[in-house]
Amino acid sequence: MTSTGNILSIPFRRTHNLLLSDAIKKYISTKYDQHPDTFARDLEIIDQLRKDAVTSLEPHASGVRKLQQYAAQLVWMGGKFPVDIGADFTWYPALGYHTTQAHTENNLRFELVNVLFNLAAMYSQIAISSNRATSDGLKSAAANFCSAAGVIAYLKTDIIPELRSSPPEDMDNLTLESLEHLMLAQAQECFWQKAVKDGLKDQSIAKLAAKVSDLYSEAGDWALKSDSVSSEWIHHINAKHHHFAAAAQYRAACDCLEKNKYGEEIARLRDSLNCINEALKGARYVNKAVLSDLNGLRTRVVEYLKRAEKDNDTIYLLPEPAKSELKILDRASMVASRVPKEVSHSQEMLGDRGELGKPLFAKLVPYSVHVAASIYADRRDKLVNNSIIAELEALTLKAHELLSSLNLPGSLQALEKPLGLPPGLASHAQEIRQANGVHRLQSTIADTEKLKTNNRGLYQEGVDLLRQEAGEDEAARRKYGTHQWRRQAGQDAVPKLYAQVNDIDGYLKQAENSDGLVKNRVRENESLIRLLGGTDRDLEDYVPSSRRASVTPKVEREVNILRATVNEVSRVESRRRKKIEVLRQKAKEDDVNSELLREAGRLERASPMQPLVASQFESFFDERLQKYDVDEGDVKRDASEQQRLLQRVTDANTAFQSAKRGDVSSKEREQALQNLENAYMAYKEILRNLDTGRKFWNDLSAITTRFRDECRNFVYTRRSGAQAQEGELADAMAGLRIQQANNSNLLNQKAAQQHAAPLARMVQQQEPLAAPLPQRPAATRVESQPGVKVWQEGMPIVFGAATGSGAAPQKAVDGRWDPSGGVRFR
Repeated sequence: MTSTGNILSIPFRRTHNLLLSDAIKKYISTKYDQHPDTFARDLEIIDQLRKDAVTSLEPHASGVRKLQQYAAQLVWMGGKFPVDIGADFTWYPALGYHTTQAHTENNLRFELVNVLFNLAAMYSQIAISSNRATSDGLKSAAANFCSAAGVIAYLKTDIIPELRSSPPEDMDNLTLESLEHLMLAQAQECFWQKAVKDGLKDQSIAKLAAKVSDLYSEAGDWALKSDSVSSEWIHHINAKHHHFAAAAQYRAACDCLEKNKYGEEIARLRDSLNCINEALKGARYVNKAVLSDLNGLRTRVVEYLKRAEKDNDTIYLLPEPAKSELKILDRASMVASRVPKEVSHSQEMLGDRGELGKPLFAKLVPYSVHVAASIYADRRDKLVNNSIIAELEALTLKAHELLSSLNLPGSLQALEKPLGLPPGLASHAQEIRQANGVHRLQSTIADTEKLKTNNRGLYQEGVDLLRQEAGEDEAARRKYGTHQWRRQAGQDAVPKLYAQVNDIDGYLKQAENSDGLVKNRVRENESLIRLLGGTDRDLEDYVPSSRRASVTPKVEREVNILRATVNEVSRVESRRRKKIEVLRQKAKEDDVNSELLREAGRLERASPMQPLVASQFESFFDERLQKYDVDEGDVKRDASEQQRLLQRVTDANTAFQSAKRGDVSSKEREQALQNLENAYMAYKEILRNLDTGRKFWNDLSAITTRFRDECRNFVYTRRSGAQAQEGELADAMAGLRIQQANNSNLLNQKAAQQHAAPLARMVQQQEPLAAPLPQRPAATRVESQPGVKVWQEGMPIVFGAATGSGAAPQKAVDGRWDPSGGVRFR
């Protein structure tokens, strides 16, 4: 944390080098139909902008502009790309006790949050680098502090709520509130300092100081609730709060002296002194500059209080009011959180000649437009396929079911052609042979099974990852206890991701049931479909011949009527197939991109500050889809016409059966032909269902792949967080063990002392022993040998003298000690 003198500045958050262009290039190449090389210059610029912004760590106006430019481009790019563009942004906290633990997110808004935080830090550091000894320097410092507070407020209200993830630890709401009020307090302090320098009235200065104290108090209240504001800052803020409360009362006392309110003067001076003493309780935790300010103010207040008490006691004799009777001081606020226009209106300042530069990737179709185009395509396909084509196919199926129930056209074919294969049946057989019949069905089923297995594998991989993470989290919770392992369970942390588990499982089960029905349908009709795909000889062997029956005029008339109505059904079915093909082609050619771009331009002009979102195109979608109202009307008309036609078929078949009643010669042939006709219809239906199923599994693979990737990212993030939390808990446990060991040692020492105390008392109760008196032994004369000098007490100690030389000791040379002179003790 950064402090200069008696004010604080916000430190910078730090990051690693990152080429954002790599992620953007990859995303453009995979998600857009434009080549990344088209934006080569823009890619170079965005990398340079990031490099300039993250390396601007010196308080200078040029650093402010670099951070503003990069932040503006990040906001602009938010409308072009999704937040999870594929770049892992790593940043280190600036506040708190974990500034070495990196926080990494694949999130453009996370990058923007950090850049704006550094912009606020830059404003605060420019403020403290201003020359506050001059009036202009104080104005500049106050303005920069207000800008820092404004950026923090903008972060808190506009950016972090849209982060789509939990904010960094030192950018939670509590910490940002504390920082905002701290910046405002220091800005207000600059105005107070300027008022003192300019010699304003004491009453005005008191109002300014009282507001400074209030802002420091609010900053301190928020800081106490935050986990990221250090105790050093909290003590500093608390000291400043009491300091300016004392300064406000001191200036109010001076104003009372001027107005001859001598009793109130003493009361306010006494309250001022109490505030100073309260601030000095934490003197050892604040820096020397703050402590010097407090001591200087205390000296002055004590001096004034002594003078005031003496004057009042000897001259004025006015009563001193109680503190509760003192009027609360008025406040004069000179500051507010001011968001720079380069932050709040950054998009208006982007342009070919804009102050913040040219908007990058301007020719890239906005991401929201791609999303809108995808939404429109989904709605169009749903409308065309489910509301129109599916209804038309249902009408055709209803007609086939009626014909099959009436044994048509088998009964007509048996009567009209008693020998050989009817032309219609031969045509169906030829179609199945050319399509390779049963083999085509089986290969399509095999391809569908591969898609199903792949989807099931992707889904199961994601589920297994979530289960592993849940197991690891539960194991950690059992290991450390819920009172220490307090983070949310995965299911509570990402409920939307866990909801996909059940959703996708439901899709898989529903699709498998549908596939099972199709397989059963194949097994039921496989033999006849295989027969239709075989030779004509096989078909002729299956279809028995019948004798040529005599056809009466009445029967012939009813046959012609029935044949005409059945042929009409065939013509209606043929027209319907063509209509479906035309409708599919119409939907395929329905390219909405150009009109979407025009609509996006209109919306941007109407709301230039509002980022485009897909929901803004709802009215455009509704208007665009009205072109299919005509086709929906055709479905209703077809249904009405078919109802009348099928009634005519039923009536004609009743008359036909009545006319040929009693003729059973073609019964077996009629049944065989009808079975083959039904098998052909089943074949066509199975093909449609298999194509639908294959399309479903292909579409589902995008969902399961995204689910698997989201699970991977979530589990990676959770494991990284768990490792960091376990490291913190391990450190805390190690400290706790050391503390417990110390406590145990202290308890053991205390117990030993308590055990030794009775023994000491017992020793003290015994009669003390007399201390022995030292005695000098009698001197004994030692006889020396001739020629040998024995040292005796009082003689010097001689070093290196020749034994028995008898030479007189030499005098010291230049006052230095001569070893031959010995050492004499006095």
